[in-house]
Amino acid sequence: MLMRRPRTNSLIERFFDEAMSFPNQNVTLALDVVERETDYIVTSPIPGVDPEHIDVKLDDDVLTITAEIHEQARQENERLLIRERRYGKFSRSLRFGLPVQGDKIEADYVNGLLTIIVPKAEASQPKKINVRASK
Repeated sequence: MLMRRPRTNSLIERFFDEAMSFPNQNVTLALDVVERETDYIVTSPIPGVDPEHIDVKLDDDVLTITAEIHEQARQENERLLIRERRYGKFSRSLRFGLPVQGDKIEADYVNGLLTIIVPKAEASQPKKINVRASK
């Protein structure tokens, strides 16, 4: 059974109660970024998000991921006792060190994990140079 602590008039307690009740706006998304020879792989855990509320954009080699988690509606007779999940708009921007191919970016969202594959531009990929033997 959940126990609710008694209300007091402590200014500090009221400050923290009010601060914790504000919606979490513009929270930063956690990212993992892996660089391979031909591309970057960006992953971000975003559980509980409807894929329709995930936006991925590339502008001037800056990848921006924006997601929004909507708070579940409560019935009039329900009272929230604990709120630990975050709601609101989450976003993150990432600049790549090399030019990328924006038209070939792929994004998948499976089991709450967003995976984005960002191919490097051909000019920035390593080139194999054949060495000829002279006679």
